[in-house]
Amino acid sequence: MVGAKTTMVALAALCWGLAGGIGGMLIDHGWGAFVVSFYRGAIGLVLVLIWLGLRPFGSGLKSPWLWFWSAVAGLGVAGNFSFYFVSIEQGSVAVAATLMYCAPVFVYLMSFALKFEKPTVQKWIAIAVVMLGIVLLTKVYDIGASTITPIGVAAGLLAGLSYAIFIFGFKYAAPHGTPQAILSVAFAVLAVILIVPSNPTQTVAALQTPDWPLFVTIGVLGAGFSFVFYIIGLNYTVPAVASIVAMVEPVTASVFGVVFLREQLAVSQILGMALILITVTALSIQSSSS
Repeated sequence: MVGAKTTMVALAALCWGLAGGIGGMLIDHGWGAFVVSFYRGAIGLVLVLIWLGLRPFGSGLKSPWLWFWSAVAGLGVAGNFSFYFVSIEQGSVAVAATLMYCAPVFVYLMSFALKFEKPTVQKWIAIAVVMLGIVLLTKVYDIGASTITPIGVAAGLLAGLSYAIFIFGFKYAAPHGTPQAILSVAFAVLAVILIVPSNPTQTVAALQTPDWPLFVTIGVLGAGFSFVFYIIGLNYTVPAVASIVAMVEPVTASVFGVVFLREQLAVSQILGMALILITVTALSIQSSSS
């Protein structure tokens, strides 16, 4: 049973990785990052509302705290989707996905600054290794050869921090209601927030475009099934194992970008990616076991 639940986490990460690649395809077709993010969340909202309708009992929707913390989660997931696709727009799927995976490092830095956690030599070394990985991945040392703009780098890192906010909001909303109720409110908040920066012309045009199947797919995989898989799997998966399995997302997104979008990675970028993925996973395992 535990193995099956771990597989659910892996499936969620796989879906998120594929969603990043599909988002890259839509952006290559001329669609804006916010439009892609809006439809990813809006279609996800439809699916979680169906889930809520199938299991309405004990939803907790009468609790003001569920609404408050779910709204915080909604802000986080809106930022995560938007910044991620802006990073892809300004660079590549592989770089954006890996930068987003750096979030735990910046959570550590914030914890050090706020004195929530005691810094150690090992943690500082790990953070330094991740920073080196970011330099190699983004090639900021060679402006002419860099595959991502400064805005893309910042957006990729902010996508990771936004995801941390989503997890924070979801964690505090969980005692007050069911996952499907929390996700319904969160995705509704996302849809309201992202309709503003989205290009109105593109948002309407997406309803009749030949790319509509891609919009449906990114919503179904990237915000519907993936979150259901992840929540079910996380309930029965050791956090350390989940941290390792989560590497499926950036790896899948990177492979998708190279194979289908013909993105190219230099040897130094592959080295930087490896440094980031291995170090961040090790930090996550250490954090969950302490």
